[in-house]
Amino acid sequence: MSLPRIYLSPPHLCGAEAEFVNEAFATNWVAPLGPNVDAFEREVCEFTGAKAACALSSGTAAIHLALRLLGVGAGDTAVCSSLTFAATANPILYQGASPVFVDSEAASWNLDPALVRDALAAGKRAGRLPKAVVAADLLGQCADYASLRTVCAEFGVALLQDSAESLGATCAGVAAGRQGDVGVFSFNGNKIITTSGGGMLVSDDAALVERARFLATQARDPAPHYQHSTYGYNYRMSNVLAGIGRGQLQVLTQRVETRRRNEAFYRAALGNISGVTFMPEAPWGRSNRWLSHIQIDPALAGASREDVRLALEAQNIESRPLWKPLHLQPAFAEFRAEARVTGVAERLFERGLSLPSGSALTETELERVATVVRNALPAAQA
Repeated sequence: MSLPRIYLSPPHLCGAEAEFVNEAFATNWVAPLGPNVDAFEREVCEFTGAKAACALSSGTAAIHLALRLLGVGAGDTAVCSSLTFAATANPILYQGASPVFVDSEAASWNLDPALVRDALAAGKRAGRLPKAVVAADLLGQCADYASLRTVCAEFGVALLQDSAESLGATCAGVAAGRQGDVGVFSFNGNKIITTSGGGMLVSDDAALVERARFLATQARDPAPHYQHSTYGYNYRMSNVLAGIGRGQLQVLTQRVETRRRNEAFYRAALGNISGVTFMPEAPWGRSNRWLSHIQIDPALAGASREDVRLALEAQNIESRPLWKPLHLQPAFAEFRAEARVTGVAERLFERGLSLPSGSALTETELERVATVVRNALPAAQA
C-alpha cells in the first residue's frame, strides 16, 4: 500500500467558511455579487490598509484590469519580472502590448531595480518608454519596492504589484499589495488562503478601483436597458466564493505563522547539508513563506534538484521546480531579445525546488519530507 499523498500547497479550511456559504444558500444569494462580496472587499481593505478593493474571478483578471486602467494598450511595452508564473505576463499580451522581461536580484530573488532602470532608460532613448512595471512577489516575499518606486517615479511610469503569492507578507512594515499604484492578490486553491478560485485588485485610488468594478461587470452603463459605451469583462467574484474567502481571511495570520514554522523546520532539518541553501528573507520585509524553497548545488550536494524531486515523487510527495524564467518560455520567444538578464533567474530555476508547505502539514509529514530529501543527497550521508 502506498503512503498517503503529501501535496505541495493544498487548501486548508478552518470551518468558518461554512457559516458565510450557508448564509448565501439560505438567502438564495448564490449569483455573482452580494453581501459576502461587499464584506470580503471591506475586510481585505481592513487587513491590508488599502483604501479600496474589487473582488474578481482570478488574480489574472485583476492584472488584466490593472493594465488597462494604467493605460497599457496595443503597441506599448511593459517591464515584467521574468522569474514568475506566466499569469503575470499573459495579460500584457491580452492588451496587445509587449513584455520586457527583467531578471532578479539576489536579496529577494525578485525584480532587480537596477535592471529596471536600464530597461526604462533604453525604452525612453528609443522613444518607446514602457507604460508600466509589473513586479511579482516571488514565493510570498515582496520585491525591493523602495527602490522600484524611486525608479518608476524617475521615469513617470506606473508600478503594478503582483502580490498573488504574498498576501500576509509585509514590506517595510506595510502589508503586501500596498507598495504599487495597484496591487493584485490571488485566491487560487494553492494560495495561502483560497476562495477555490478568485482574486482581488486593491489600490489607494478609489476612483481607479471603481472603474475596475465597472469594467469587471461587462461595463454596463447606468440605464434601464442594456447599454455599453465601452467593452468590459465578466470578471466579478460570486457571493458564494466570497463567503469562503471571508472565512479564510479570519485565519490568514495563523496561516502565515504556520508556513513560517514549516520553513524553520526544513532549515533545521536540511540547512546543514552541503550544497543546500534556502531562499533568503530580504531585510526590508517579512515573507509569508507561501512555499518553502531550497536550492541544490549538485556539485556539492551530490545530486540535482531533479534527482530530489523524483525521489520525493517516488514516495508520493509532491514538490515543484521554481518557475522557469519567462524569457526562456517558448510562448514568449519573440520577446527574448529585449529581455535584460544576468543569469540569476536561470540559476535559481536550474537548482530550485519548492517543498510541501501547506499549513495543515503535521510534524510527521514534515519529517517524512525531510527524510526523503536527506536520503536523496549523498552530501547528507557524508
